[in-house]
Amino acid sequence: MSADAEHGTLKDGRPQPFTPAHVQQVLDGHGLGLKVEHFEQTTFTSEDAARAIGCELGQIAKSMCLMVDATPVLVVASGDRRLSDAKLARRYGVGRKKVRIADAQQCLEIFGYPPGGVAPVGHRTAGIEILIDETLGRWPEIHAAAGTSFDNFTLTFEQLQQITGGTVVDCVKE
Repeated sequence: MSADAEHGTLKDGRPQPFTPAHVQQVLDGHGLGLKVEHFEQTTFTSEDAARAIGCELGQIAKSMCLMVDATPVLVVASGDRRLSDAKLARRYGVGRKKVRIADAQQCLEIFGYPPGGVAPVGHRTAGIEILIDETLGRWPEIHAAAGTSFDNFTLTFEQLQQITGGTVVDCVKE
């Protein structure tokens, strides 16, 4: 069954956002014992997430949905870092203006999640390239969104690489 058939569509025809239960199912498939945790306080921004979880800002693994020209790319970066569009443009051989943040509709339709809740796994579109900010490796544990701006899960840098199949790169500003 396709992800869309499993999750349906909204009344206006847009696809239904994936849920924390979907993220948990994907995590369970990896057999690492990772668990989605729900928070009463919003985790919409990296700052919100760090405050709700009680961790350092840099421990937040923020998933950023990008469009590089017309190609979707997910970058998982440390919450205390800013993405370098110049480094990404060089990586893909395009001008900096061709690297942009996906809009809310693209986040939902391509990646499967609303902004503020994008998980690093379980995307609607198969084969999305995932890049992982190398600076996340400085933390013994990190925290990623799990489908909504109130749900997260905790994992290690190595587990993030394992569950995403992502490529570790230098993609943030100095």
